[in-house]
Amino acid sequence: MKKILLMTVMLLGCMTMALAQKPAEIKFDKVTHNFGTFSEKNPVVSCVFSFTNVGEQPLVVNQAVASCGCTVPEYTKTPIQPGEKGEIKVTYNGTGKFPGHFKKSITVRTNGAIEMTRLYIEGDMEEAK
Repeated sequence: MKKILLMTVMLLGCMTMALAQKPAEIKFDKVTHNFGTFSEKNPVVSCVFSFTNVGEQPLVVNQAVASCGCTVPEYTKTPIQPGEKGEIKVTYNGTGKFPGHFKKSITVRTNGAIEMTRLYIEGDMEEAK
């Protein structure tokens, strides 16, 4: 009986310690990027979203998914330790798209306290002259 009680107390103590630690948390420098105006002659543009793990556990980016096939995100696949930085590079390819304004989103999923974050890119592609 004493062994069961001791094991229960130890288990509760371990669980309390595990829950007391602050989980991973992602913090982006910015969540929107505006490419401004660019020509249909050079329809491929890229930007980088930098982030920091401000939590106390390693941060893992599980996926980054764009709202359409014309936008491709590339992200840091290794765990980001507390206090360290990572980045998500986003490339928009306007080849074959109608000139004009666009706004696309990238959904980022992590193991952090906030599991989902949306990033946005936008710009104006001018018709080639």
